[in-house]
Formats: sequence, C-alpha cells, structure tokens
Amino acid sequence: MKRLITFWILLISLLSIVSFPNKIITAESNGEGKLVHVIPIENEVERGLNAFLNRTTEEAIEANADHIIFEINTPGGEVAAAGDIANLIQSLEIPNTSFVTVRAVSAGSYIALNTDNLYMKPQARMGASGVITSDGNAADKKAQSDWLKAMTAAAESNGRDPIYAEAMADDSIDLEEYGAPEGEYLSLSANEALEVGYAEGVVSHRTALLNDLGLSNATIVEAEVTPAEGIARFLTNPVVVPILLSLASIGLIVELYSPGFGIPGSVGLVSLVLFFYGHIVAGLAGYEAIILIVLGIIAIIAELFVPGGILGIVGIGAIIGALFMSTDDMGHMAMSIGIAVLLSIIVSAILFKILGLERGFFRHIILKDATTTEQGYVSSDNRLELIGLEGKAVTPLRPSGTAIFGDERLDVVSEGGFIPSDATIKIVKTEGSRIVVREINREN
Repeated sequence: MKRLITFWILLISLLSIVSFPNKIITAESNGEGKLVHVIPIENEVERGLNAFLNRTTEEAIEANADHIIFEINTPGGEVAAAGDIANLIQSLEIPNTSFVTVRAVSAGSYIALNTDNLYMKPQARMGASGVITSDGNAADKKAQSDWLKAMTAAAESNGRDPIYAEAMADDSIDLEEYGAPEGEYLSLSANEALEVGYAEGVVSHRTALLNDLGLSNATIVEAEVTPAEGIARFLTNPVVVPILLSLASIGLIVELYSPGFGIPGSVGLVSLVLFFYGHIVAGLAGYEAIILIVLGIIAIIAELFVPGGILGIVGIGAIIGALFMSTDDMGHMAMSIGIAVLLSIIVSAILFKILGLERGFFRHIILKDATTTEQGYVSSDNRLELIGLEGKAVTPLRPSGTAIFGDERLDVVSEGGFIPSDATIKIVKTEGSRIVVREINREN
C-alpha cells in the first residue's frame, strides 16, 4: 500500500511539473525592429497540435510580431483538426508564410494552402490529400465532397489555380504531366509547386527565406512545444486513445479478480488519468468531464452495495458521457469505446473461466455458501414414519385437501386423481411437508 501511495504521489507531481511551464521560446535578435515568430507544424495533425498553435499564435499577437513563419513537416492527420487550424490561420491579421521543409501531405497541404505565402525546400513535397478514414478506407462521398470544397477554397483564397488542389484530393482528375494520372492523387515537388504558382519560392534554408521576405535583419522568436503539450499530443493521438481506454477498462476488470489493490488497478487508473490529462491540456476536455466521470465511478461502486441496478446504469452512462464530452470526433470515440468494451468482455470471460469468482473483490459480494443435508441442514421434517398409515379424507382431494390419520389431521395430496370426502386413503410417500395419498376402497 505504501508503494502505491508513493507511486500516485510521484505521478501527480510529475504531471504537475510538466504542466507548469506554459511557454518555451528561443529569441535571436539581429538588431532590427521587426519581429518574426517561427512556429513548427510537425508530426501528425491532431487536436494537440491545434492547442499548441492557439498558444503560440496568441503569443505572436501579444508580442506584436510583424510576421509568422509556419515550418511544416507533417504526414497529415485529422480533417477536423486541420479545419480548425486553417480557420486559426485565416483569422490572423499578421502576415504569415508556410515553409515546407520536408513534406506537407494530406491535411498538411491544406494548412499550407491557407497561409499568405508558401515556400518550399528543394527536396520538399506537398499534396496526396485524399480523405482516408481511421480504418484505412476511403471516406464516404459526403466527406470527400466537403474536403474537396475545402481544398479548392483554400487555393482560391490566395489566388492559386484550384485544379491542382482538386487533383490533390480527387484521384479521378488526370494530371499525368505532373505524375498523377487518373486513379492517383497529385503530389507536387518543390519545383512543380513553383511552376504551377502554388509556391512563391524554393529556398534551401530559413535564412534565404527571410531574405526573400525582406526580413533578413528581423528578431527571430522560435516557439517550441512544452513538455505538457508534447505529452498531450501523444495522448490525444487517434491510435493512442483506444489503447488508453482499453488499458483502463481491462486493468480495472482484472483488479476485480485480484486480491487487494495492485498493479492491474493502478494501470487502469493511470490510463484513465492520462487520457483526461492529455485531453485537458489539448483543450478538448474541461473539468466538468472529470467531475462527471468521478460521479460515474462513485455510482458504480455504490451499485455493488445497493440493489436495483439503477445506480450502475447511471454510473456507466456518466462515464460514457464524460468520454464523449472529451472529444470532437464522436465517431472515433465511439469506435474507441467499442474496442475497449469488446476487449474487456473477452478478458472477463477468460478470467471467469480460469479463476471463477473465488478471488479478488467478487469474493466479498458473491454468496458461495450452501446449506446441505450432509451438513445437517433440512428445509422441513421428512416424516417417513407416516408411510403406510390409513385414514379418511375429510375434504375432497382435487388433488389436495385434508385427511385424518388416527388423531392427527394432515394436509395431503392425491397422486393426481380426484378422491371424494370420507374415502379411505393410505399414505404412500412423504417429501418434506408434502404427503402423497392413494384411495384404497376402490381397490378392494
């Protein structure tokens, strides 16, 4: 127990430490009044990146920056996140430039097209922007049509020919002269982008870019991802989210089959804590989601001691609600919850088959004792001494009624047929309180 308490203290302390710094910037002054903020757009496009860009562009605005350069190297990512980032860039009143250093693929090309200027390194490329779902298949026609409109609108907003943006997102367009025959998405090299008017220039490094923009003597401020933002970007990754939820559910279920509280329960709780930590830092979840999931857990625990089932249903609903409150992609969250539930059911079935309910928390709430005859327990006296006694039926037996045997009045039941009152009967069987009789006058 002491080790568990120490572990939780260290975890909470670590998360608090990495969350404390809210900005990391590196400034390089060249002695001129103009100020340029350089903001990297790297790795996958997701909500954590959106939160980072919100912070860093706000810092540029507060510092009265003269220009913002987005250095892009991304394979793409979530369409929804890319849309929010594009809206953020479009709302900027500060002149801005995207500088593609390696690649701006898929959602990355859409972000680049929304900036005022676009420059590329000689080896860089952009395009291949078809919409692919999380399972690797092409998106439905509605989503593809919406994305196609977004791509062409981004190109047109800065005076670029929309046909190339359209070909990046629609493989039915034939641009074989640029290596994209029908059936393939268009991807432009730096020189091709310059040729079709998508890039304002091809430069080998940032210094050349600043010269081209007339900012060679400006003060450069480089924004960097804080530790908290780095963790949040990892934890909100579409691949990581179902893993965290699966670990949380499986860990807590395994803990129910384990004596005491140990590693499985800790893994489950840590996964849940990390899920909400990442989504709070990324700006996807608020503290109302934390309150809701805590109430849900309390309701489920209370259900173990209060019969009825209502508290359990309310608790599960609260937890699911908290998860959906922490996302802007309902489809992906539903899929993640489904994966976690399926894996939990499989693990529960395996553990039940191997361990039954004889270990862990279940042993405290499941009644396993039985009262057997071998242990001296009987539900009622089985009066075997009555077998063979003769008497008379006091009431008609249809098939139950009352009879007298000697001085004792008993409740009896016939073997199935009707026996009139005053008929002579004989006890043929006793089964606890059940006494079975048969009419004997008619047999004579």
